[in-house]
Amino acid sequence: MKVSIVIPAYNEEATIEEIIARVKAAALPTHLTKEIVIVNDGSKDRTGDILNRYSETKDFIIVHQQNQGKTGALLTGFKNATGDILLIQDADLEYDPNEYTKLLKPILDGQTQIVYGSRFLGRIKDMQPVNRAANLISNWTFSLIYGVRLTDINTCYKIFTRQVWEGMTITSRNFAFETEFTVKALRRGFNIIEIAIDYKARSREAGKKINWRTAMEMYWPIIKYRFTR
Repeated sequence: MKVSIVIPAYNEEATIEEIIARVKAAALPTHLTKEIVIVNDGSKDRTGDILNRYSETKDFIIVHQQNQGKTGALLTGFKNATGDILLIQDADLEYDPNEYTKLLKPILDGQTQIVYGSRFLGRIKDMQPVNRAANLISNWTFSLIYGVRLTDINTCYKIFTRQVWEGMTITSRNFAFETEFTVKALRRGFNIIEIAIDYKARSREAGKKINWRTAMEMYWPIIKYRFTR
């Protein structure tokens, strides 16, 4: 069985080599193989040049495209992935690949086909109060209007089987993938299990891309998809 680790990357020259090294080194259960799919989403820095060094590396798939936002990069990554399980990994260092084994366990044990790594069940370091508040409001709103208790719908760590993804159409852009994917997975009858993870936020100076505009892009679909199909 193969796990495809899909990494969208936009202007991540400072961290891309380190996250690749961490993903390569991360242990998986013994019967799983690893495929790393990285989408360079129109980066304007040296990200593309760095990724070209891995283009001939075994079990690496490197895709370059014009900038389409995080959702567009993820869709490209899923299209090129060949694994039985898809795992989303950000290109920064906020999420630790050493969490993979425990995140995969509920799927491998047959408990579920979708796992989210929840920052709010685990330990959070250096998250700005405004970002914490935005996440908590989103989680509370989602749980209230959908009647499903989730503590971290905006987590990067979403792991799911190919069966979950097949036949799903995502129409959102930028960072709204998180909400649309969650809503559509639940509507198709899939159960989401959350596992506690550790999280270390980076600062705006270090490349953090979430701001109030992107936060609203993520929040509005919570309401939108409650009343539309």
